[in-house]
Amino acid sequence: MSGANQTREVVRGYHEARFRGDVATAAALVGDGFSFRSPLMSSDDATGHLAGITGFVQVVTGVDLISELYGESEATLVYDVHTATPVGTQRTAEHFRLVDGRIAAIMLIFDATPWQPMRQLMG
Repeated sequence: MSGANQTREVVRGYHEARFRGDVATAAALVGDGFSFRSPLMSSDDATGHLAGITGFVQVVTGVDLISELYGESEATLVYDVHTATPVGTQRTAEHFRLVDGRIAAIMLIFDATPWQPMRQLMG
């Protein structure tokens, strides 16, 4: 399997597992030394990042994939996340870096402004 095809398999597998709340499958695709960065939070280990998936997917009502770009050891997905929150639909870009066929880093890019009032209410 070529590098870009393997990257696609890993990243799409993670993306699909995460949005169906399948933390075990998502975790199996994440490698050692994992880091996650977004406008609202960051984590330097897979455990911290994966712990938030279950709660987040409870408010997700759908995901529409807009674009997928794959390389040998990186990928970028652009998608709309539809939520049952006042935010509604959130346009998101997500960049993945892979090392040895597993996800080593994720950078999530979105406008965090609509999430601020809810974040303040949740403490």
